[in-house]
Amino acid sequence: MPEGHLEGLALTCRPLGEHDRLLTLLSEAEGLTRLAVPGARRPKSSLAAAVPLAHLFLQVGGGSGLRRVRQLRMLRNYSGLAQRLETLAAAQALAELCLKLVPADAPAPGVLADLLLQLGRLEAVVTDRAERVEALAVAVQGSVHLLALGGFALPLQHCVRSGAPLLPPIGDWAWRCSLLPSEGLAIGAIPGARVMLNPSELALLQRLTRPAPPRRRDGQLMGPEVVWLHLLDLVESWCGEHLGQRPRAFRLLRTACDPMPSQPSEPA
Repeated sequence: MPEGHLEGLALTCRPLGEHDRLLTLLSEAEGLTRLAVPGARRPKSSLAAAVPLAHLFLQVGGGSGLRRVRQLRMLRNYSGLAQRLETLAAAQALAELCLKLVPADAPAPGVLADLLLQLGRLEAVVTDRAERVEALAVAVQGSVHLLALGGFALPLQHCVRSGAPLLPPIGDWAWRCSLLPSEGLAIGAIPGARVMLNPSELALLQRLTRPAPPRRRDGQLMGPEVVWLHLLDLVESWCGEHLGQRPRAFRLLRTACDPMPSQPSEPA
C-alpha cells in the first residue's frame, strides 16, 4: 500500500519487539487499523506520542503486511481522563465497544466523530469537577450511540412482542417494560427478563439517541445515579448478548460509581 495519511484515535498500544509499539487506530476512512510504530518505546522517539486515547495525524507507509508509522502529529491527548477513575473507566469502555463494533480496514462513518464528542464531554467532567454521575451518563449515552452506528441499535420505539409503540405512561408506576436481550424491549413485567424499566427510565433511555445529554432547564442532568446504573445494566446485557462480551471497563465504572455494586446476572 502506498504512503498515505490517517487521522484517528489510538484505542490500544501494545509492545512490539524490543522498542516498537503495535497501534490500533480508529479512523473514519479505514475503521480499525493495526500499525507498527517503530522505536515508539524509546524515551526520545519522535513517535513516542503513540499512546492510548491520543488523537493523532499519521503518515503511514509500507508494502504488504503490517504498515508502519513514518511520522505523527498529536492533535489532542485525552490522558487527563486518568485523573478520575470514573472518567477513565467510561473512556476505556467506549474504546472497548469500538474494538468490538468497528470493522477492520473498512470505512466507519460517524464512529470517530461520536467517540471524540464523548471524550470531550468526559474531559469537561474532569475540568469542571462535575459529579461522577456525569461520567456514567456519558458512558451510557455514548454506548447507545456507538451500538447504533455499529449496527446493533437498541430497539427503543416498539414492543418486540406486540409491535405496539413504546410510549412510557409517565406517572403510572405499575407499568413496566422488560429487556429480552435476544429481541429487545417488550411491554410488561415478563418473567425471566434481564432488566425491567419503569416509565421514567424508558423515557430517559429513549432520549439517549439524541446528540445532547438529557438535561433539565436548569442544566442539571436528568435522572439520579441509581437510574443511570440501571441503564448501564441494560446496555451491558445487550452487549453481552449481541457482541459476545461486555466491555470490561463497565465493571470498573460501576466500582467507581456504586459503593455496593451488584453481581452481574451472568458472566461476561
